[in-house]
Amino acid sequence: MANRGGTRWASVVRPGAPGSRVTRLELFYDLIFTFAFLTVTGLTASRPSWVNLFRALLVLALLWWCWQGFAGLGNLVRADQGVLPVVGFVIVAATFLLVLSIPGAFVDEPGGLNGPLVFAVCYFLVRAPQLTIFGWVARSDPARFRLWRQLAALPVVATVLLVAAGQVPPRVASGALATGLQLGLWTAAVLVEYAAGIVLGGSYWVVISAGHWAERHALMILLALGESVIALGLGPKAISALPLTGPVMTTAVLGIAIAAVLWWAYFDTLAFGVEQQLHTAGQPGTRARLARNAYTYLHLPMIAGIIFFALGLKDLLAESALPGTPSWGEPLGAFWVTVLYGGVGLYLLSLAGCALLVLHAVRWPLLVGVAVIVLVAPLAAPLPELVAVAVLAVICVSATVAETLSEDGRRRQIRQLALEEQIAVEQELSAWRRRHL
Repeated sequence: MANRGGTRWASVVRPGAPGSRVTRLELFYDLIFTFAFLTVTGLTASRPSWVNLFRALLVLALLWWCWQGFAGLGNLVRADQGVLPVVGFVIVAATFLLVLSIPGAFVDEPGGLNGPLVFAVCYFLVRAPQLTIFGWVARSDPARFRLWRQLAALPVVATVLLVAAGQVPPRVASGALATGLQLGLWTAAVLVEYAAGIVLGGSYWVVISAGHWAERHALMILLALGESVIALGLGPKAISALPLTGPVMTTAVLGIAIAAVLWWAYFDTLAFGVEQQLHTAGQPGTRARLARNAYTYLHLPMIAGIIFFALGLKDLLAESALPGTPSWGEPLGAFWVTVLYGGVGLYLLSLAGCALLVLHAVRWPLLVGVAVIVLVAPLAAPLPELVAVAVLAVICVSATVAETLSEDGRRRQIRQLALEEQIAVEQELSAWRRRHL
């Protein structure tokens, strides 16, 4: 977007550039979402149930939408220049309060402030400053400013629905009916934000830097994978406090192996290939749609899949170390096999969908891996926990190895292009430093 406001515009916010990358301040912002991922897994791990699992999904969807605002701001303007650091710190504080309120977001516990109301207010306090900056930038373009006014109404509607979800059901119903009404209002709040992103976002949003947009989302995949490692080592009891038995060591190795192949499945070529296509999409509308579909929407189920996988790992180490636990653990059960196997399957399916949408390539090994996971999951439910995790690890490793070997020349081409870009950037930076430093 052109700088139409001259120096006054630049003194408040500085526009992004096509070559912009992620700033250290944005990485600081993302630390809050690491805490958020841990809190989301805790929401279900403390009281495992299908209702709480759906609640975790709803919370994760709203957190992801808040983070999208962060990513969008950092792409449109420079997050570490002008007034943006101050605005960012305000949003971070509101986000931290939002995450702290997650345990009481659905049920108001005795003592303290009303939990659902605090969550709704904090959600609005996160979204409002983000949209204020977007409005400031769009104010000189009448057409974009009209679209912005429509977008700015959405968090207001979503917040009203969240307030109603926390206050109305307990007053008009009880039991399962109250829970269903509450979940319905929460779902409506999520749909208001996401559906409008489809209707209005493609015509409003402009991706200034494809590299920044891709890097931001790749870093969130890394943070989610890191959360799975943290969940494995810090379940109800830190790994350093556990007796280092054979089952504990086996569980740790299997968990890390699955996390490693999940990393490989995304970062080996898919991340490079999708970013390259985003660079190639020169038309603003085409690039915006690609960024929205491949990153905003398809990366959410990737994150959700990893979070479910982390949730399934959360108690495994501690349980495997308990004196009365059988050598290979208790039977995994229908709920936890759905969480563990379903999370990995959702992640792999999302990767395959992203490859199909952006690269127009059918990743058959990933799809076969998902099909095997679906078929094996019912058989794995009665198996001991460690056996079930070992079976999942074998499926993941096999699918990823087959995927890597089947890419052949396409894989080498994508990785070679990424390496050449990296070398060119390094040479240009080195030349600049020799001239100026």
